[in-house]
Order: sequence, then C-alpha cells, then structure tokens
Amino acid sequence: MNIAFINPPFHPKYSRGSRSPAVTKSGTVYYPIWLALAAGFAEKNGHNIILIDSPAEVISTEETLERLKKFNPDLLIVETSTGSITKDVEFVEHVKKVFPSIHACLVGNHVTALHKETLANYPVVDSVARNEYEETIVDLASHLSTDKEFGAITSLTWRNEEVVVNPPRPALKDIDNMPFASEIFKRFCNPRDYFFSAGRFPQMMMYTGRGCPYLCTYCVYPQNFYGHTYRHRSAKSIADEFKYIEANFPEVVEVTIEDDTFTVYKNHTIEVCKLLIEQKNKLTWTCNVRADLDEETMIWMKKAGCRLVIVGFESGSNKILKLMKKGLKVEQFKAAENAKKSGLLIHACYMMGNRGETLETMNETLQLAKKLNTDTAQFFPLMIYPGTEAYEWADKEGLIDAKSFDEWLTPEGLHNTVVRTHDLTAQEIVDFCNYARREYYLRPAYFLMKAKNIITNPAELRRTIKAFFTFYKYLFNGDAKKNKEKFDSMITKSNKKIKSTEKAA
Repeated sequence: MNIAFINPPFHPKYSRGSRSPAVTKSGTVYYPIWLALAAGFAEKNGHNIILIDSPAEVISTEETLERLKKFNPDLLIVETSTGSITKDVEFVEHVKKVFPSIHACLVGNHVTALHKETLANYPVVDSVARNEYEETIVDLASHLSTDKEFGAITSLTWRNEEVVVNPPRPALKDIDNMPFASEIFKRFCNPRDYFFSAGRFPQMMMYTGRGCPYLCTYCVYPQNFYGHTYRHRSAKSIADEFKYIEANFPEVVEVTIEDDTFTVYKNHTIEVCKLLIEQKNKLTWTCNVRADLDEETMIWMKKAGCRLVIVGFESGSNKILKLMKKGLKVEQFKAAENAKKSGLLIHACYMMGNRGETLETMNETLQLAKKLNTDTAQFFPLMIYPGTEAYEWADKEGLIDAKSFDEWLTPEGLHNTVVRTHDLTAQEIVDFCNYARREYYLRPAYFLMKAKNIITNPAELRRTIKAFFTFYKYLFNGDAKKNKEKFDSMITKSNKKIKSTEKAA
C-alpha cells in the first residue's frame, strides 16, 4: 500500500512537532520526527512511503498535491496541531478532491486529546490514530488492504455511522526495533531546512527514548502522547545512530536529542557517553536535562561531545513550582552550577503565567535567571494544550480568552497567549516576558559572561552573533522600551519585598 505522511502546508517554517507548535521568533524549525518514525516503521512492514514536510520546505498546497499525484497514495497520514487544526482539515479536503477514495487519518497531540470531537466536527476525516501511532498505522493499512472492519485496531478512533473509540494500545516497549528517524530524513528532508536556535547549524534531531517520569502540568507529550514511563533505546542503538548521521550527513555538525529528559537514568546516560567516546564521535550534541542534574553525569556528557544542555528551570518561586508539579524546589537547582564546572553551556527555560502566578512570582523568576546567568535564556508565556492539566485548570476556571483554536496563533503563525491568571491578563504576561528578556540580556554581567565563553570557545562567536541579530528587534523595539518603563517601578517594589523576605528567612 502507498502511504503518504504529510506535515501539511501552513505558515512557512511552522513546527507542528514541537512542544509548542508555532512559527518561532528564534527561527527554530523542528524535524518531523514522529512522522519519520511512523513512515520508517510502515516501510519496514512492506509499504511504500513518502514524507512531505511542506512548512519546512516552504511549499504550497498545490505543489504538495502535485507530489502526491506522482505517488498516488492509498492512505493519507496528516500531522496536526492545536493552532493549525482548521487548516489541517482543509488540506484533507483538498486531497480528497484529487483522491476521493483515499482514507484520511489524523495524528498528533491535538487530535489524540480531542479525537471524538475531531471526527464529530469534521466529516471529511476518516480516523484518528491516537498517541504513539506507528503500529496503529500499519494495522490500519493492513485492514484497508483486506477490507476488514477497524474494530480490532487499538488506539484508533474512526467513523462507522457514529464515532467509534477503540481501546488504547499498550505503549511500545521495544523501541530498538524502530528504524532511525535519520534514515528517513536522509531521503525526504534537507537538514538546511531545519534550525534549532540554541544549537549549531546544520543540526539533526533524534529521539533516544519515549516518556517522562515527571508530572509537570504544562508538558504535552508525556501527558498526552507517550506517557510517564521512560523507555529508552539501548546505548548501542543510540551510538549507532550517531555513527549513521556522521557517515551520511557530512554537513551536519550537531545532534539535538529531543527526549523530554534524556538523563532520567544516570547509569544509562553514562553508558551512552562511554560508547560515543569509544567510537570517537565527532558530532557535538545537546539534550534536555533536569534542573538538579549532577556534576559527574555532566562531566561524562562533556567528554562524549555534549556542548549544551537545555534546562527547564521554569520558575524562581517554590509556590509556582509546586502548583505546576515540577517536583523540585529552587534550592535543588544545581544544574547551572554543575554545568559551569563541567564546561557545558546552558540554555535555560523560564515560563510565566502558570497557576498562581503574580507579578511578584514572575519577578522571582527573573531574579533567579539573572543569578544563574546561563549562556542563553528564554522567557515564555504558558502555552496550554488540550490533554494537559494546565489546559483543564484554565478551562475549568474560565481563564481561556480564545473563542476558537485558531486564536492559539497570531495571523503570522506566532504563539498567541490565550490564557490569563486570576491576577494577570494574558497581555501582562506577554509584556513581562518581553521585559524579562531585555533585562536579562542587556546586563554587564551577561556581556562579561559571554565574552569569557567566546574566549574559551571561539566557535561560539558565530552562533552568538546570529542569535543577537535574531533577537535585536525584540530587544530594542518601541514595545520593549514601554515595557521597561511600565515594569521598572513595580519591580523595584517587588525586589524590596523579596529582599526583606530573604532577610527574615
């Protein structure tokens, strides 16, 4: 059977596969990893495949349809996201005008959370493959080939006069049995179409495991897609894919490991590092780590080629950390200190607008960021998605301002903050993020730290200059100056309050 895996046309460089799908100010564009894994698995099971990532290639609906005509698909797999769902379904309508009998199946976080609503609202859609969908797609193709009923296909929601929800499929355990996503990228994706703002260019993304044991209320993939049990590939499988990328993508200089928390198991992480060292890995790499990661693990990571770690500190307020179920207190945030000791750079992530957020707690986060003084930092309004506790909280308490999912994005495809707190409007949260970004980067202490980094590692100069010019307009535009005037006096009062609290403690 011919199966087409499509990231459908939308805004140029729109990343459906990221944790917060949008066109980003930093220019980050994610690889279509889940589509690639499903495509590789389908091919491994005897099917013909094509993968088209239209937003990354910046190609139109018309060009995408022309490629499909040459392939003549029997089954259409369309990746979706919350902010693009209307356009995703419109693309299916375009395809069905050309291929009236094709079976259209939607995948992704949004339709996993709202599978019944999706089929009820959009008659053109034939089914939704929920959660991890590789095996579901293969089963669906098999049933389509033999005209069997779909009732036995686990994790499939489909239409049979009425919407039918089949039982869930157990999480895939033997992920070593999956093909490398990079093998599919080799045939269907150009690394120069993808970008990670904290990484070196060109880079390649890979998953080494699925699931995350932590319970953060905002994080969509563990809650909605692959669960809270971390299942990792063997160290050999991971090292082998590094070797494959190095041999087959001479232009690629870095690998971005996209696991929510790569370092869940210390012994496994060190085992991976030892194999990379043994095979004399030449690629630098980045990964997501916990905010309390120990120094020994980081030292091994540095030896194995790790250049930078991405840390979700999220908040400088223990109150907010508790409400978001982070499972850590500020006092446990040792990753920044340990990274500096081991020679790793840090991209720090901070989030504003979670449950219980106030001006005072946002300021605590800004002060923490300044204190940690990491190589780069992002200040981001909370983005809520169906299927998460954060979405349920905001929806239940009437804090979502949007009337439809289209409003999750601006007309340009950028993130649009649609949730407020009981103390802050959505615009105030956005304004503070812009203020925090300016206050963080335009500091003598930050300039001094960056100068030391560049002297130590001259290769960082090019990336630093590129990042500066990317963010220049956001740091110095009129709105940024207004935000500074707006928040400065408020922050002065808040800082006095924080200092008095610290003295009392």
